[in-house]
Amino acid sequence: MTKKEIAHAAVDALKAEYPDAKCSLDYKTPLQLLIATRLSAQCTDARVNLVTPALFERFPDAESFAQAEVSEVAEYIKSCGLFKTKSRDIVAMAQMILDDFGGEVPDNIDDLTKLPGVGRKTANLICGDVYGKPAVVVDTHCIRITTRLGLHKETDQKKIETALRRLLPPEESNNFCHRLVLHGRAVCTARSPKCAQCCMNGFCRFGRTELKNGH
Repeated sequence: MTKKEIAHAAVDALKAEYPDAKCSLDYKTPLQLLIATRLSAQCTDARVNLVTPALFERFPDAESFAQAEVSEVAEYIKSCGLFKTKSRDIVAMAQMILDDFGGEVPDNIDDLTKLPGVGRKTANLICGDVYGKPAVVVDTHCIRITTRLGLHKETDQKKIETALRRLLPPEESNNFCHRLVLHGRAVCTARSPKCAQCCMNGFCRFGRTELKNGH
């Protein structure tokens, strides 16, 4: 199979396995998703979802975040880790959204990555989930599983994103990445992946080798 054929087969297999693909972060507005995603760095989505209700009740919009004391924001997000850096980024992000983008979260990767603490992974998530644009969210699950599938040999996130954009149907790419997260947690784990149970073991290069070797 070609890489494109493997990519399309993976899209179909994961769609059948996880029909309800969606972001596991809880949010009601584009800004809330942006902030929740920033909080999720080196932190579980489950932990972020415990923290954000009180945070968003205290700071309901960009104006309130922009005027907030960084130390107060930090108190709300302490359990997410890296809270000093994240609280500074969140306040500065809100100020920039007000000053440079008319209070609206940008709808493109170039503008989103100008915001403090926002990289391509977060920018792609916003473009895909909020604005419905083709997006490739390259997180640890995406890197691990697409490497095992044999879709690329890259380690740089931007190069992986570029490689996957060439292989995936644009209308499927965003949900495909959400499904990779679910599959990475349940089956294709970093250690001891359950290849025998995997819906992609018929064409995954890593899985076929593991099963052939009796793992």
